Amino acid sequence: MFNKAAMLSRQTSKWLQAAKQPKIERTQSQLMRLDRSIIEGLQDIVSLLEEQLKPLVQSELSLLVDILYRPELLFPAATDARKRCENGGFIKRLIKHTEKLLEEKEEKLCVKVLRTLREMMAIDPEYGEKSEDVLEKEETEQKAESQVGIDSVDESETRPMTQQERGDALRNNLLARYFGKSFIQKPETVEIGVSHSAPVTHGPGAKLLSRAGRTLHEIQSHLDREGASDLVVELVIKSVHSPSIFVEAIELGIALLEGGNPIIQKSVYNKLMGGDLSQSFFKVFYDKMKDAQQEIKSTVTVNTSDIAAKAHEDKEQNKEIEKISRKRTSGKPNGIVITDELREELNQAASSTVQAYANVRNLASGDDASNNAALGSALEDMIAEKLERHRTGTSGTERDEGQLSAKVLVMQPILRFLQLLCENHNRDLQNFLRNQNNKTNFNLVSETLMFLDCICGSTTGGLGLLGLYINEHNVALINQTLETLTEYCQGPCHDNQNCIATHESNGLDIITALILNDINPLGKTRMDLVLELKNNASKLLLAIMESRGDSENAERIMYNMNPKQLVDVACRAFHQESLDDDGDTDDSSTDGEEGVSPKEVGHNIYILCHQLAQHNKELASMLKPSEQNNADPKINKALQYYATHTAQIEIVRHDRTLEQIVFPIPEICELITLDTKIKVLHTTERDDQGSKVSDFFERTEDMFNEMKWQKKLRGQPVLFWMSSYMSLWSNILFNCAVLINLIVAFFYPFVDSVPKLSSHLSALIWTVMLSSAVIVITLPRESGIRTLVASTILRLIFSIGPKPTLWLLGFLTVVLKVVHLISIIGNQGTLTKSLEQIVTNVELLYHISYLIFCVLGICMHPFFYSVLLFDVVYREETLLNVIRSVTRNGRSIILTAVLALILVYMFSIIGFMFFKDDFLVTVDENLASSYVTENVDTCNAVDNERCEATETVSRYIHEAHEKDTLAEVINVGGELKERACDSLVMCIVTTLNQGLRNGGGIGDILRAPSSTEPLFVARVVYDLLFFFIVIIIVLNLIFGVIIDTFADLRSEKQQKELILKNTCFICGLNRSSFDNKTVSFEEHVKHEHNMWHYLYFIVLVKVKDPTEFTGPESYVYAMVKDRNLDWFPRLRAKSLAADEGEGEQVELRSLQSQLESTQQLVKCLSQQLTELRDQMTEQRKQKQRLGLLNSASAFLHNVPA
Repeated sequence: MFNKAAMLSRQTSKWLQAAKQPKIERTQSQLMRLDRSIIEGLQDIVSLLEEQLKPLVQSELSLLVDILYRPELLFPAATDARKRCENGGFIKRLIKHTEKLLEEKEEKLCVKVLRTLREMMAIDPEYGEKSEDVLEKEETEQKAESQVGIDSVDESETRPMTQQERGDALRNNLLARYFGKSFIQKPETVEIGVSHSAPVTHGPGAKLLSRAGRTLHEIQSHLDREGASDLVVELVIKSVHSPSIFVEAIELGIALLEGGNPIIQKSVYNKLMGGDLSQSFFKVFYDKMKDAQQEIKSTVTVNTSDIAAKAHEDKEQNKEIEKISRKRTSGKPNGIVITDELREELNQAASSTVQAYANVRNLASGDDASNNAALGSALEDMIAEKLERHRTGTSGTERDEGQLSAKVLVMQPILRFLQLLCENHNRDLQNFLRNQNNKTNFNLVSETLMFLDCICGSTTGGLGLLGLYINEHNVALINQTLETLTEYCQGPCHDNQNCIATHESNGLDIITALILNDINPLGKTRMDLVLELKNNASKLLLAIMESRGDSENAERIMYNMNPKQLVDVACRAFHQESLDDDGDTDDSSTDGEEGVSPKEVGHNIYILCHQLAQHNKELASMLKPSEQNNADPKINKALQYYATHTAQIEIVRHDRTLEQIVFPIPEICELITLDTKIKVLHTTERDDQGSKVSDFFERTEDMFNEMKWQKKLRGQPVLFWMSSYMSLWSNILFNCAVLINLIVAFFYPFVDSVPKLSSHLSALIWTVMLSSAVIVITLPRESGIRTLVASTILRLIFSIGPKPTLWLLGFLTVVLKVVHLISIIGNQGTLTKSLEQIVTNVELLYHISYLIFCVLGICMHPFFYSVLLFDVVYREETLLNVIRSVTRNGRSIILTAVLALILVYMFSIIGFMFFKDDFLVTVDENLASSYVTENVDTCNAVDNERCEATETVSRYIHEAHEKDTLAEVINVGGELKERACDSLVMCIVTTLNQGLRNGGGIGDILRAPSSTEPLFVARVVYDLLFFFIVIIIVLNLIFGVIIDTFADLRSEKQQKELILKNTCFICGLNRSSFDNKTVSFEEHVKHEHNMWHYLYFIVLVKVKDPTEFTGPESYVYAMVKDRNLDWFPRLRAKSLAADEGEGEQVELRSLQSQLESTQQLVKCLSQQLTELRDQMTEQRKQKQRLGLLNSASAFLHNVPA
């Protein structure tokens, strides 16, 4: 810094000396060059001052935040001030003081306090926190210095400090002065009085603020307890005439609500509900929205074609400026580059310098006044332009925002604040923004929609000119408006949905037009902004239709929408992805970091189409790629991609209603292996209620971990290649084991000579080998490969011998087994698990044992290869069931065997006591003698091993003859029989050995007794009891357990296959439930209740940002977090309920028609009865008339004349 200051001093002295020199007449061009050099020198001075003072100012301001984190460290221990600060007294006093500052008209100081409080919740790395790139750079520099030697170390000690190091040094000095040196070493160990029980696990609230040592959620809650939320409400109400205080209060509220902190939301809601504050609070926002709408109407601007052409020409020129602008606008406004006071002083100094140089120039060129006057005006304009560029940071960001007035720009933080109030679907605040139940209600939901109408130009023209009102300056504000409206509706909040859908303005038409129309000229220069706009508009339409059982809103959306145009927009977005990939790499990398993917936008529009298609048959037919769009392969390709990457499920909400959810499948879900899917499908067990959901849900975490490991595995090409062919290695190993054992079986013991083979057979082998090689090259098939391998091995056996061939195969088996073991470890991510899980992994232990036997076969003896054939049991499910039939009920079998031993022991005791003389076992002495003779003859050979064997056998025979002299041997019928029950041990062994192995029991080897013997009856009873108890009952019990277990396993396997084939995995409905229904069982299992779609949805709520959740996603996330499975449908399906509803409606219609026909019949009958009654009445009247006439005539006739 001092070197640069000295350079500045020398430059200033040169200017002063130049001013003292005699006047020199200069031409106009020389004056222009001189003025330009002066301006450039001035800019260098201002830039140098900013560059030098920036780290120092940042370090001082960042220290204020550290003091607010731990104000108690400024006071001595065990003092009242320290105790009050530890309990949050300092922050509470500061917050109360901020409100008084506004009352005392101290706006600047109030703004500074509000900014400092906001910086306490800054997520971005603050000053003094080095990024990973800086740390890596320092590490590489240290390694380079250590390699160079002592000289380089000495040079590094003498080099000047950088700006970052200078700011770090100042910051550390101040921290050491206030907090002590121990705080600098371990700042994260100091407590700030915040509870550790943070309910947030991921999302913005879970981000750790390293300087505070706590998460953002904890800092927000800490400030809320000290009254920060109440301060925001009070300042919003009282800052009607102070725009700067209002903006800072809103920014502080945004920082408090970041991540949708429910504690802050509740505090704001309680504050507004506590008194009469809600009307005043919402009136401020209502008036701001009205002012913004009026300002837009009065200052509306339209992009003409000339502006569009000019923007297209300036695209390349402004490319770098756009990138810098994007980078700056993407960051949070928490970091302070330079203070307002310092900037103001620099501007004043620059103005004074300009004025001084102007005076000098006027004095030096007094003769040419007219030219100098014109030159002075041009110079002033140039200087003003430079200063203006310097004042705005030369990035173009503030100039761009200047296109919108302050009344309109303030809407962005307002809408963000309202969005965060409703974040995480806060139903109370969603309704509160629409209706406050006051005398005067301010419907902010309707006002937000009207603001969207106004800013999109719908009040001035038709929707076809929409692109002329949307430009790079207001597109961010439109996006924020769409996001806020989306948050109003999600949850769902049906009242807000109806408020937006039924509003008298053409809000839905505007939102629809944002999706369907090309936003030009903005789309020609900033397609990423247009894509983000369409993405937010599609999300808003989905939010308006979210969780609604009726079709009213969908019909309103489809009223002025062309279905074909909507599908075309989604398909064009899909192909826009490939076009962007072929474009400029620099541009694509920039847009990819900041913008949204075109394919993702198209996918959201496709999901919107999918939801609308339920209420529009024309749109539903357009979404089927195989029927409607055969003429356009691009549309088919896009629709096919969207269909395969879109899933739908049905969930049960709190009110036990079924709801359908359509969602995009996360990319990580495509990494789950097919083996895992098959294993989970066939091994998931049913619970007591017959549902597989509980066991399936328990396995979702393991499957999610496997997906994450498979994603990491893609970054290791060699390991990924090995893991991709795991089943192939297993098949090759089994074939090698079979070939090795065939060689051992046919050629062991091996001889040194190579076996001879006739020329015909040799030619045949060569022919087969060459022909199979040709077939494999031309038509590679499994049978041809096996033929080639078998013929090659035969050729090797008869060329180099069986022993070298066996060694080659054994070495190949070891290598393949190592590769197979690595593929298993890589595919399952074994090394990422704990040691206990690795040791208890039966599959891994099995494969390690397999490798050990392969090595023993090479190093020790080829007979070890025979163990490898047991791999067929591991590979075949049927053989595994045979083994399980013994091991599954092993305890029962072992206990039954123990019972058999006890019974044998009891029979042995009885036999020893009463039938000792009957235990005579036949012995064969001739075999031993002939074996001795054979060995004696062969001992004459040269082989020493045979001689040693002869000596051993001779010694054994000699000892046997000595025993014969001691034991009593009886010759019965030319057979030598030996007494086998002279001791209880021999009696037990004989009974166990001979009794169990003979079909008739122990009686088959005992002496046949005479019927005259006194123990004849006892002997018969003894033989029969042994036969029935041991042979018939006990042994058959063991056999029965094994057979029944095998039958149970077979029936269970059949039952599982039957359940998998005829029962829904999720809801448990049978195939018969879908007979004569509109949806078949196959369609139900594949589309409505696909088990993998439920897994994908669980993964989606785990990887998605919680602030982006829809209402159903938030509900399922909470249920998954609590391990509650009530959201899975059980014995229910929406299609069946719809069919039942349709059936009921059909019955009602038939009953209604019958009732109408009956009513008509009754009406007809009543009319006929009325007519009949009238006729009878008329006839009666006629009869009465006739009767009267007849009586009158008779009376007259009888009267005498």
